[in-house]
Formats: sequence, C-alpha cells, structure tokens
Amino acid sequence: MKTLFTNPVLVKELKLRFRNLKSFTGILFYLIAMSVFVFGFIFLATSLTGNGFFRPDESFMLFSMMTYIQLGLILFITPALTAGTISTEREKQTLNILLTTSQTSFQIIFGKMTSSIAFLLLMIVSGLPIYSLVFLYGGVSPSQLLYIFLFYMLTLLAIASIGVMFSTLIRKTIVAIIATYGAMIFLAGVTAFFLLISVQVSQMGMTSPQTTMSPIAHFWATINPPAVLLTLLQPPMEEQLQTVTLVPIPLWIGYTIFYVLLTAGSLLLAVKKLRVNMNKYK
Repeated sequence: MKTLFTNPVLVKELKLRFRNLKSFTGILFYLIAMSVFVFGFIFLATSLTGNGFFRPDESFMLFSMMTYIQLGLILFITPALTAGTISTEREKQTLNILLTTSQTSFQIIFGKMTSSIAFLLLMIVSGLPIYSLVFLYGGVSPSQLLYIFLFYMLTLLAIASIGVMFSTLIRKTIVAIIATYGAMIFLAGVTAFFLLISVQVSQMGMTSPQTTMSPIAHFWATINPPAVLLTLLQPPMEEQLQTVTLVPIPLWIGYTIFYVLLTAGSLLLAVKKLRVNMNKYK
C-alpha cells in the first residue's frame, strides 16, 4: 500500500498539477460561487417568508440543491480530467520512456488516475465548511452527509476508472474524452430514460407484476446516480420505488456492487492493455 502512494508517477503528477496557479484559482472561484449561492438562497428565503427565520425544510432544500450541483461537477468534470491521462503521454511519445521504468502497469495507471481526481476531490472536500451551514438550521443529519460523500467517492472512482480505461484503449485523446462522456451520459441520462419507460409500462398494466419489467426498472434505478442520490436524500422514495418495482433490495446496495465491479473491471482492463497497446502503436 505504501508503494502505491509513494510511486514516482503519482508524486510527479501531483506536483505538476498543484504547483499550477490555475488549480487553486479554480477552487477559489468554485468556493466563491458556492458561497454566493448559499448565502443568496438563505437571504431570499428569509426575506420572502418575512419572519427572518430559515426553516429546516428550507435548509434541506438548500442541501439537496448543493448535493446535486456537486454530483453534476463529478459527472461532467471527471471525464475531462481522466480521459487523457495515458493517451496524452502516447501523443507526446513519452509513454515509451514511462514504461521502461521500474514502475508496474498498475502503479502507472493508479498514479495517473489518482493525480487526475485529486483536484476534484480537493474541490469537494473544500466545500465541506459551506455544507456545514445547513446543520445550523436543521433538516439534515451528519450521517446523511457522510453517506452522500461516500456516494460521491464511489461515483468519482468509477467514472475516473472508465476515463483511464478509454485513455488506455484509444490512441487519440479527443476520442477517449468523447467515449468517456458517452459512458457518463449513458449511466446518468439513458438509464434514467429507461427507468421512466419501465415504470410507465408497469403502471399502465401492459405487463403483470410477475413479469420481468419490475426487476428491470429496479436495475435501471440501481445504476443511475441521480436516482440513488434521491433515495439517500429522501429515504421514503426508496420505499415507494420498492413498492413499484416489487424488489425489496435497497438501491445503494446494488449501486455499490455494480460500481465497485465496474471500477475494478475498468482498471484491470487498463492495466492489461497498457503495454499491449503500446506495442501495437509502435
């Protein structure tokens, strides 16, 4: 474990990324935007009510909006940060030099992926003080915040591993980025479309409860990040979904299993194909 976090690839990439002023400027503007949004929401809510109080239900609404904003950042920024990790080295013709070092393929892939997501991870963690404002007004429990950040971590790792995989398999960086965004759109958007269709078909009586349509709807909900996040924010939604799909398994369990397997499979494929593809493109 120690060699994973001290390997030269990871140390070099972290130094290059965080010695750049643009990284910290980006975090600064992100925190400013989040602060303006949070304090602006609180100001408007207290002004519209006229009593000067920020109610727990309004605090929960603010927390929910910030949570989905963070999820949007993960879904749309991670592919851009990770899909060029290996292909960029290949285009610069420096991958051959990297492969002649004593680093294993896994250390190279792990170092590249970790350094790429470190910026986004720092951005998410730096927003914790802003998140903590909701605890002053109630409506959100600390355990709920913990579960959501664990959900963020798993989603971030899964999308990052997909990006590294495509970066290893595809020679051109722009094509790898497009492929990664395509996978993200499928997981976040297309699965939601299939979920709505499956639920509508079940409710319209086109299929009986004993058919496979209800488990299919549950599967699409299980692998859809916004749907799982909704059940983490509002647990009663989980019970309603189980009533519709007739599947008593919580979404977060299936989500964890699916995305852990997806992460492991993507990293394994990237490690296996790193040197094979390098020989192919010589």
